Amino acid sequence: MASNKDQFLATLVTAHGSALERYLARKLDNPEDAAEIAQEAFLRLHRMESPENLDNARAFLFQVATNLAVDQLRRRKLHLQFIRRERSHTADTAPVDINASGVSPEQILDARQKLAIIFAAVDDLPLNVRQAFLLHRRSGMSYSAIAQEMQVSVSSVEKYILQALQHCRKRLAAYFPPE
Repeated sequence: MASNKDQFLATLVTAHGSALERYLARKLDNPEDAAEIAQEAFLRLHRMESPENLDNARAFLFQVATNLAVDQLRRRKLHLQFIRRERSHTADTAPVDINASGVSPEQILDARQKLAIIFAAVDDLPLNVRQAFLLHRRSGMSYSAIAQEMQVSVSSVEKYILQALQHCRKRLAAYFPPE
């Protein structure tokens, strides 16, 4: 038999779940993230001792969801800044075509060393971080597909990939300091 808490939460989901997802979809501009954050907000209420005793559970639910959405938007902004920085850094240093004539042996060696450092850095990553990173970079999967594959949230995937990129960049900087 369901407890008062479970009945209360089921009623809350029925009454406000779709409105909460629509609200979050407008805020995040992404229905998948909205559904995930709405679910996380309900989970947070479920983890509370007695959510049925809240004065205004709907307002509390929406505030928790808003806070989670703001966190998601901050992470997304940081991730985009990091990607832009990576792209501009890559654009500043023209890629070396090792098959082109006129490439020095030093340039080839330098490229191979960097590649070896990146492979070693990826091997050192925690399992979930490495898996998310390789699914994204090697397999070209979207964050939502990776989240589904790994059975984690999209925000977790974002964190994993950002962690992997930061780790690889740090490793490269240790051997090849920026000029």
